[in-house]
Amino acid sequence: MCLAVPMKVIELTGDPDDIASDRTAVVATDGIQKKVRLDIVDRWPGIGEYVIIHAGFAIHTLAAEEGENNLKLIQAMAEGLDLLPGSQ
Repeated sequence: MCLAVPMKVIELTGDPDDIASDRTAVVATDGIQKKVRLDIVDRWPGIGEYVIIHAGFAIHTLAAEEGENNLKLIQAMAEGLDLLPGSQ
């Protein structure tokens, strides 16, 4: 099973209407930056929005609020795992 973490779009390159252009984004989360392809994303993201990444490709765009909420939920789940018996 895969867990995809939303990453915030901080830079865009290419033209969403030109398949021959270098359609990429630089995305970031927790101080990590990564360049990803936008060839198969469901809709072209804007700066500040979030994308779900799989195998180096953005596959889904989330509005900024939705991406931030997803990250908060992931953090809450991770913190909950620390409370489980035997997790220390």
